[in-house]
Amino acid sequence: MSIPNSIPAAFDLQLAYQHQRRKTFGYAQRRDVLRRLSAEIRAREPQIIAALQADFGKPASETILSEILVVQQDIKHTLRHLRRWMRPRRVVPTLIGFGTSARVEYQARGQCLIIAPWNYPFNLAFGPLVSCIAAGNSAIVKPSEMTPATSALIGEIVAAVFPPELVTVIEGGIPESTELLALPFDHIFFTGSPAVGQIVMAAAAKTLASVTLELGGKSPTIIGPDADIKQAAKWVAFGKFSNGGQTCIAPDHLYVHETRRAEFITELGARIASAYADGPTSPHLARMVNAAHADRVWGLVQDARAKGAALDVDGMRAGDAIGPTVLGGITPDMDIDGAEIFGPVLPIMGYSDIDTVIAQITARPKPLALYIFAQDKALVRRVLDQTSSGGVGVNLTMAQYSHNNLPFGGVNNSGIGNAHGMYGFRAFSHERAVLRNRFSLIPLIFPPYTGRVRRLIGVVRRVLG
Repeated sequence: MSIPNSIPAAFDLQLAYQHQRRKTFGYAQRRDVLRRLSAEIRAREPQIIAALQADFGKPASETILSEILVVQQDIKHTLRHLRRWMRPRRVVPTLIGFGTSARVEYQARGQCLIIAPWNYPFNLAFGPLVSCIAAGNSAIVKPSEMTPATSALIGEIVAAVFPPELVTVIEGGIPESTELLALPFDHIFFTGSPAVGQIVMAAAAKTLASVTLELGGKSPTIIGPDADIKQAAKWVAFGKFSNGGQTCIAPDHLYVHETRRAEFITELGARIASAYADGPTSPHLARMVNAAHADRVWGLVQDARAKGAALDVDGMRAGDAIGPTVLGGITPDMDIDGAEIFGPVLPIMGYSDIDTVIAQITARPKPLALYIFAQDKALVRRVLDQTSSGGVGVNLTMAQYSHNNLPFGGVNNSGIGNAHGMYGFRAFSHERAVLRNRFSLIPLIFPPYTGRVRRLIGVVRRVLG
């Protein structure tokens, strides 16, 4: 079947096959198409690496770890558990349901729209698609126009694996996204900024589509007074500077206990020198996705420096590449204090009282991630109990994303809904309640409300409260 030549044609084709898909796209068919996707990704691995290198200089090893391997792990995990996820779940009867049997069935939502971002363009297009297909849906995938080589390759892979009535890729920019958002999809899965997330949610409201929004925010990191500083520096450097800092769950800013601040900066500087010896031209560091983004991030550095920030590690800039940069002496009047950085620039702030840190974290919108480095379990528990965030990493960064048995998602400003593994399957599924009558006693209290019926209702009230 030929690929539809317009957005309405692509949508209408999938709509026309929706009834047939509900009848025929069962466990075996979903399993087979996911296996084909895995094989196609494996065969095209050199092309994927080359595309991400072309789009923003992503190192091959990072592409393998954070783009290809993550998707393949999603597929493998899904294939291992899909039969169990799809199985209807029996629920325990309640007193009012005496004489009935109840279960929850997982039904495909229908036609889905997946809008992928530019920062992990391969992973964040195919990861949600794996969950979408596992749940039995069709999908239109809209990759980012800011990573054109990867977007084109996503289109090729999808066309090689899926018939267009099941999955279609629509390339383009804001006009194409706007046209897609005007269509009555059953579910929209969006990954991007909170500002654009509001636009997506407003568009979804017009057709009452359900949404999963994976957004971002300023994810804070706390270094406690008893933290293993060497371990913390390694994990912070990995989390902050991977993908050139263009990661929604990267540590955005650090709170370091004053008694360990100098030691931590020394250790972090040594780690940066070891991992990214050539600064902005390091072959182990991705560059900014484009000049505008590089200008924005570098502008945050220049504004902070002009307002008195200390340059603890000078990352420098070479074209669209910015080397790992560490700033101290951050104050609220600096732009970097309020903006999501989304680049390899790390502000460090000292603290002596954890209550002050907690107050600052809770005064901001809820972040997608929060990181704590400490051995004191009471301190960790205190931070967990008194803050809110999408997820938490204790003595590590970023790794919570790739744990398939954990939900991944934000809260309020940082997102709505969850993804990955069973949680991704459920995000793309309607949990349908099915209640069957066997020998229900409810008809005993049907009208007319005679004296006998009223007495029975009184008994029911006493029993059920």
